[in-house]
Amino acid sequence: MNRRTFLGAAAAAQVLGANERIRVGLIGAGGRGRLLAGEFKEIGAEVTAVCDVYQPNLEAGLKVASSGARSYWDYRRLLEDKSLDAVIVATPDHWHAQMVIDAVEAGKDVYVEKPLAHTIEEGFRIVEATRRTRRVVQVGTQRRSFDLFYDAKGVMDSGALGPVRLVNSWWLNRTVSLRTPELAGELDWAQWLGPAPKRPLDPVRFFNWYWFWDYSGGMLVGQAAHVVDVIQWFMRSSDPVAVTCAAAPSGIPGAEVPETCSMAVEFPQNYLAVFTLGYQAMRYHPFHDQLVQFHGTKARLDVGRESYAVYPESQAVELRPSLEVRKPGTFAAATRSHVRNFLECIRSRKDPNATVEMGQATNIVLCMAMEALRTGKRVRWDPAARRMAT
Repeated sequence: MNRRTFLGAAAAAQVLGANERIRVGLIGAGGRGRLLAGEFKEIGAEVTAVCDVYQPNLEAGLKVASSGARSYWDYRRLLEDKSLDAVIVATPDHWHAQMVIDAVEAGKDVYVEKPLAHTIEEGFRIVEATRRTRRVVQVGTQRRSFDLFYDAKGVMDSGALGPVRLVNSWWLNRTVSLRTPELAGELDWAQWLGPAPKRPLDPVRFFNWYWFWDYSGGMLVGQAAHVVDVIQWFMRSSDPVAVTCAAAPSGIPGAEVPETCSMAVEFPQNYLAVFTLGYQAMRYHPFHDQLVQFHGTKARLDVGRESYAVYPESQAVELRPSLEVRKPGTFAAATRSHVRNFLECIRSRKDPNATVEMGQATNIVLCMAMEALRTGKRVRWDPAARRMAT
């Protein structure tokens, strides 16, 4: 760390008084970005700048932001604003790495939506830049700030399950077609593409970026980012040994990334984790659309978005849990708690609940799954070289 970086980090810790509001800029004012901006404001931060390359999103973001917020088309100009303490990065996945790195280099702390990055190499670059600049970066895996998940983790840590060799998980929902709206305002297409391959303006790709490999790994990555992170957290996992992934042909016309697929992750802790995505299933109640099952020799622990249950072997015949906790309608509190943890860490300069290293651990698995799916091969992890191998 050079002297300039050290002094910048020290100054950030000293400038903010206990009662001084934290000033935040929003980069990416789509639906998720606006939701996060609202949560930051609700907790007490000021959202004083908004950046988006699509005019309707920019205008909508300004309506959510604090009064008098400045608007930007280029995020680099936003980062030049020395009054900002932190930024929210809520853009498509392919922009995460460069924006986070540029932000920490500019002396800003960052709340970045999951997944951490779009490639493994990008993720390592984020980790290096974050630690070198001594900035606070929170990855948007909000389960790590939700009390129900900490309670469930306590059950796992108690040893009540016995050894766990198999973890099953899934996420079910339904998407039957891509969105086909027309552009309702100006769009800086070249800037939106950024590091992605250049191509003519395509509103379908813009409005449905999740379903194209250049920008994302689809719902496979978008939802597994949450679930795999929980599995690695609960199982105290290191890097994977290998990942395989299979998919049914895409059932969504025009989509590149399949919506029905399953990955199997081999971990050196001697267990197998399976995640299945079914996005042409029936529409489940939000309490039941995703679940993680830890199969121990003594009991099974089921962890959902808003409940967990323990099924001991002694009651297997009745399939009746010995411990079941349900808090319907409370998961929204997870995001607010995650944002609050980030803001607290901006003041304390402590690591947040979802560090870049945690985000990169999951990012490695997700990128290996994408590679396995696209190549049809079992992809191994080379920890010494920090890269994939087939």
